[in-house]
Amino acid sequence: MCPHRLVLEHVTSRWGVLVLIELLDGARRFSELRRAIGRVSEKMLAQTLQTLERDGFVHRAAQPVIPPRVDYSLTPLGHEAAERVRSLAAWTQTRLPEIFEAREQYDSRRESTPT
Repeated sequence: MCPHRLVLEHVTSRWGVLVLIELLDGARRFSELRRAIGRVSEKMLAQTLQTLERDGFVHRAAQPVIPPRVDYSLTPLGHEAAERVRSLAAWTQTRLPEIFEAREQYDSRRESTPT
């Protein structure tokens, strides 16, 4: 697999998109991210954050306090990627009526076509 495709997969994954968009509002703790995103397991969120950190999109800041505190924020590269992903998400939302119409037309054709 081409390296750029793998990075694109990380940025546009189900949870990657949501993490990037959520961090545009500022640094978040793990539990804050999980609540804000919703319906993501701890394991998947941890994996997504690690992947985005490895790719240079997310900065992980562990604070030496008890109890431990870890904040996640966007790097400059991550901020740029998040802005682009947010634009795509906003475009998708504005085009939902057309997308739903296309789905209905497709489903109608499929239902009326003999197999």
